[in-house]
Amino acid sequence: MDPYGYNNLSPLDKKKKKESELLADETDENIEPEEMIEKEESAINFDTTNKMKEPNESWFDHIVDLRKQLIKSSIVFVTLFVTVFSTINFWFPYISRGHSLVILGPLEVIKSYTSISITLSLGLSLPFICNFLWQFAKPGLYEKEQKFIGLYSPIMLLLFLFGLAFGYFVVNPMSYQFLISLGEMNFDIMITATDYINFLIMTTVPIGLLFELPIVALFLSSIGILTSNSMKNVRKWSYISMAVVSALITPPDFISQLLILFPMIGLYEISIYIVRKVEVKRASNLRLTEKAH
Repeated sequence: MDPYGYNNLSPLDKKKKKESELLADETDENIEPEEMIEKEESAINFDTTNKMKEPNESWFDHIVDLRKQLIKSSIVFVTLFVTVFSTINFWFPYISRGHSLVILGPLEVIKSYTSISITLSLGLSLPFICNFLWQFAKPGLYEKEQKFIGLYSPIMLLLFLFGLAFGYFVVNPMSYQFLISLGEMNFDIMITATDYINFLIMTTVPIGLLFELPIVALFLSSIGILTSNSMKNVRKWSYISMAVVSALITPPDFISQLLILFPMIGLYEISIYIVRKVEVKRASNLRLTEKAH
């Protein structure tokens, strides 16, 4: 049975039909690979676009998150600054300590009040700022780093406060009295409020930062950069470096420099001791783990 009537066609019609079928097959063979290539290219472009969008979206999310944390930090700082500045008459006597201070112009009052208020506000807002930055950085940290920062953050704050207290109660009054006694022999002493506040900040805030040395050593040890033996090997050069640092951050008198240098040396030795204890504990835990397996 011939449903298409092919057998009834004349030889010429049969020839034409075969030629048309061959032409159609050639056309399909030419078109189909091109279409497949176009589809593959479009699929590749689509995947590439998606892959390009993912990092961009990730960076955008990080920037938005960082912006939120910075806004929170700014709000806390501004709130504390307004509070501290508005109550300056209440707490400023604790700063001046009864010293007779003078001002050399009307604008110096604003400069003095502003500088000390900014310093106090920054110190008070530091725990909040660290917490906000911790929330931002936590997802990108390794588990070991997260545990370290989460565990030692309160200790970092306490060490900073101890450093401030040491500077306020020990370094500042002793160096101040020493320098004033040197000048009283040949000069009439008149201390401006700006100079006194700058001197107070110089002898407190850097010391608070230096008291973070044990935490820095512990952190470097936890990530494998620092060991107790390496700290012992460079002890001499570390002492020289600390002497240079104490000369840079303190007033230019040897009393102030010694008052900073000796605690720094003590903190360095304490850091070696703590790092060594941590290394021994880590080695003990490793041996117990190996025995368990």
